[in-house]
Amino acid sequence: MSDEGIAAPEGAADIIDTDYTVGQDNIQAQVGPFGLDIHNPVFLISGLSIVALVFLTLALPDQAATFFGWLRPAITSTFDWVFLLAGDIFVVVALALIVTPLGSVRIGGQEATPDYSYSGWFAMLFAAGMGIGLMFYGVSEPISHFTTSLAEDAGSPDSWAPLAGAAGDEAEALRLGMAATIFHWGLHPWAIYAIVGLSLALFAYNKGLPLSIRSMFYPVFGDRVWGWTGHIIDTLAVFATLFGLATSLGFGAEQANAGLEFLFGVPVNDVSKVILITAITGVALISVIAGLDAGVKRLSEINMVLAALLLLFVIVIGPTAAILSGFFGNLVAYAEYLPALSNPFGRTDTNFSQGWTSFYWAWWISWSPFVGMFIARVSRGRTVREFVVCVLLIPSLVSVLWMTAFGGTAITMLSAGAQEIADASLELKLFTMLDELPLAAITSFIAIVLVIVFFVTSSDSGSLVIDTITAGGKIDAPLPQRVFWATFEGLVAIALLLGGGLGALQAASVSTGLPFTLVLLVGCYALIKGLMSEPRGSKT
Repeated sequence: MSDEGIAAPEGAADIIDTDYTVGQDNIQAQVGPFGLDIHNPVFLISGLSIVALVFLTLALPDQAATFFGWLRPAITSTFDWVFLLAGDIFVVVALALIVTPLGSVRIGGQEATPDYSYSGWFAMLFAAGMGIGLMFYGVSEPISHFTTSLAEDAGSPDSWAPLAGAAGDEAEALRLGMAATIFHWGLHPWAIYAIVGLSLALFAYNKGLPLSIRSMFYPVFGDRVWGWTGHIIDTLAVFATLFGLATSLGFGAEQANAGLEFLFGVPVNDVSKVILITAITGVALISVIAGLDAGVKRLSEINMVLAALLLLFVIVIGPTAAILSGFFGNLVAYAEYLPALSNPFGRTDTNFSQGWTSFYWAWWISWSPFVGMFIARVSRGRTVREFVVCVLLIPSLVSVLWMTAFGGTAITMLSAGAQEIADASLELKLFTMLDELPLAAITSFIAIVLVIVFFVTSSDSGSLVIDTITAGGKIDAPLPQRVFWATFEGLVAIALLLGGGLGALQAASVSTGLPFTLVLLVGCYALIKGLMSEPRGSKT
């Protein structure tokens, strides 16, 4: 390992010869008992900008709510085609890497071996990727798409149904609703993560560059990535990561609070949400101090076990035959509707394509620096083909199974007369569905624990990634810096919740996702160019 914690390539690898030294622009200082090692100017610009945003949002909550309420629809309605087209490009590039000779390139050099087992690796990448989202939307999204597709006004300009809906046709409304849900949680989001994660891993472990977003653009900009070109890229990555995380933490707080009220009568208000975010951020700080292996890895594995048990319970106790047959039927429906759902031009279902899909793609893209860098950190030793298959295809299939089990069960209950599931708020739909099954108190409590632990692992992983970026690519920066960013993630989530609720969180995520979309499109070219220079073939 080098002084910065990055392992040198093992075996043949195309190392980039550059005069840049990791941390050469850093400011090192001692503040009391704490040491600092921060990149200038990325840390200062991003840190001060975020402090200013938090202050203004809390000082002017009414104005902030109005602004954020305007911002999200303004961006998603104007640039919806950009998000959808970019998402399609990411999927095509990722799938191409599986079937081309570039797939035989090994991350870390031809002799590198994996740092983690399959189980530990998969648990960490899945928990980081979309844990809170699956809990929040696992029931609510399939129900929403099903009911809007079935409604009499499906296909009208005011309808939120995907495509033209299937008014009055319950079977087709189910197929379309599940296909639309899988579209949002399948290949497209994981392709975004795969592109970013693979790019970072390649340029850090094979090319010998710092583990920072700017490094993946070296084939395009050359040594300019160490100047203001790179500073801007890394600062955008910090903003995107922080606001993408804040959005997810906001969803998690809303759902955990709703579950606590559902089970124990804990009131839902701004004070309770602030207390909850503060408490969970405190737990995340403990995980940060424990480190990657003892903190994130252990919590991720615990979460995977709990999530698997909850999923198995719903499959066994719920409509088992419908879930198992629905899994394959939903995959067929997804493949059938995918071309229309992913079409970026000439859409008439604007509420769906702009209000759902555009937001999701911006959210995934804003998460991509965080998830991508985290996946890169734990993926050394894998081949490109192995990486893409495990990061793209396997999590997509798990997402299909999860949505089929939870969403399909809820739709079956709704068709049998459980109207309360459809009537419940988004954050309560999961608990309302579980309430229709045996052992509801136990399963609902497990669901709350899952949301909280996903919250903790996301905060911990996010602080690790932001700290790496703002330390100039160093992965062993002083611990107080990670504590600083973990604390700030909670503060941003609190500020945006108080300054406009989930709408403000979504607006912040979308606003940072748009410029980073353009950054990642350039990154696709840089990734392919970087892979083409690498030696290919099996380990000797």
